[in-house]
Amino acid sequence: MTDYMLDSGHFLVVGGTFIAVVASVLLHYEVSIALSRTMENATNSLRRRFLVLIFGLLGAHIVEIWFFALASWLLLTHPLTGSLTGLESIHFLDHVYLSAVTFSTVGYGDLVPEGAIRFLKGTQGLTGFMLITWSASLTFIEMQRHWEVGKKS
Repeated sequence: MTDYMLDSGHFLVVGGTFIAVVASVLLHYEVSIALSRTMENATNSLRRRFLVLIFGLLGAHIVEIWFFALASWLLLTHPLTGSLTGLESIHFLDHVYLSAVTFSTVGYGDLVPEGAIRFLKGTQGLTGFMLITWSASLTFIEMQRHWEVGKKS
């Protein structure tokens, strides 16, 4: 049995993960509040309001995916944080791709994190799942609210 010791790479990954999660949740909160207020105060067509809502949430998710991709890319410049395997050379957009499939919990498995960086990817999957369900809940609430208003008019 091997002793498992935490090294500076582990602490870097935990810190980087914390920053990416906090940035993503705060961004999602601010975008959700802004979009909800926009829906309440909008006087344009129902179609336009919902397109703003959906594209606003989609944009937030894309930025959140890029937050985690940037964290992964930066963390993996340190030799003790781990590596990605699956390709001969890994470029920044490969980090974005892996971030998207992790965030959405698709997880194709063609790129595999090894070492401490797995903590970032595991936490990202949970964070992505929560933020996606948050968006789905907000969309449902807004649709229900505006459909009820439409029925009364």
